[in-house]
Amino acid sequence: MPTITNINDLKRIYERRVPRMFFDYTESGSWTEQTFRENTSDFEKIRLRQRVAVDMTGRSTAGTMIGEEVSMPVALAPVGITGMQCADGEMKAARAAEKFGVPFTLSTMSINSIEDVAGFTNKPFWFQLYMMRDTDYISRLIQRAKDAKCSALVLTLDLQILGQRHKDLKNGLSAPPKLTMKSIANLATKWSWGIEMMTAKRREFGNIVGHVDGISDPTSLSAWAAESFDPSLDWNKVAKLKEEWGGKIIIKGILDAEDAKMAAETGADAIIVSNHGGRQLDGALSSIRMLPSILDAVGDQVEVHLDGGIRSGQDVLKALAMGAKGTYIGRAFIYGLGAMGQKGVTKALEIIHKELDTTMALCGETKVADLGRHNLLIPEDFEGRWQK
Repeated sequence: MPTITNINDLKRIYERRVPRMFFDYTESGSWTEQTFRENTSDFEKIRLRQRVAVDMTGRSTAGTMIGEEVSMPVALAPVGITGMQCADGEMKAARAAEKFGVPFTLSTMSINSIEDVAGFTNKPFWFQLYMMRDTDYISRLIQRAKDAKCSALVLTLDLQILGQRHKDLKNGLSAPPKLTMKSIANLATKWSWGIEMMTAKRREFGNIVGHVDGISDPTSLSAWAAESFDPSLDWNKVAKLKEEWGGKIIIKGILDAEDAKMAAETGADAIIVSNHGGRQLDGALSSIRMLPSILDAVGDQVEVHLDGGIRSGQDVLKALAMGAKGTYIGRAFIYGLGAMGQKGVTKALEIIHKELDTTMALCGETKVADLGRHNLLIPEDFEGRWQK
């Protein structure tokens, strides 16, 4: 086992171990992938202010997200087909998050079902929902999340129309993978993954197969999914869904100040500044670049979180210092999961926690709540000057 010191170390092991179509699913964006790349590169433009001769004892990264206590303000983001990166992937990631003291968010498009994860963990997790045309299915899905005692609903708004991801089309992405000459050749080199997947509880979409009429195999699922997302989704439907849920709701996919205001007006408990990991509108600005204008727009009306581009504890610190109350990691924990299963997710969280704690100390702070812009050096043109 190599010495693992950062998230990229996990990524290298992950790439060697997992089939190409699933690695590409994680490590890709839409169209030219400009937004996907800038989600990470824009963090590098922000610098840190070193402070010395400050008592650094008694540090704590603990905080809260939507009123829930967390060991650090980092949640595991919803990621589709996580259970194809590693056998029982959602269950293992949820347990790792639970033991570490951070929230886990289960995707609608997960392999393990809501019930699978609820039966594998002791602490309530969050459930991410896409708005679909089949309102009866959505109502049943919401009730299943209530029955599983999910403590928050994460409503994703930026997938009404699916952005094109070239690699997924070329790879023929599916769960389970379709057997073609290309995929068989690649799978033959991933024997440890294959052996493990033979023991998996599920290899199809657990929240869908068996819960939607006519969905019994990957072929019928693909046809259903292609037509399922609701392009007519609007703020009235968001308000009705919030009422139907009746609990805490987090709105994900906010990248514009006006949309942030609308989300706040619906009574959301939090909004997530996110561009879907650069997988939807290519050419949109990075999440971290849009964070300041959204914070200015909503003030203290709603808790603001950030998702996209976080690969280190320093990235977490920068987002918190700019004003976010919470952050999300998607690819970072998937690298760990694909590399080493539950232990890999724990390792990814340990890496990020250590980087956050050490950087916080060297910036002269002992609590995440005390982080602010005074800890950062931000380029004058960071938000950009755009002609209107």
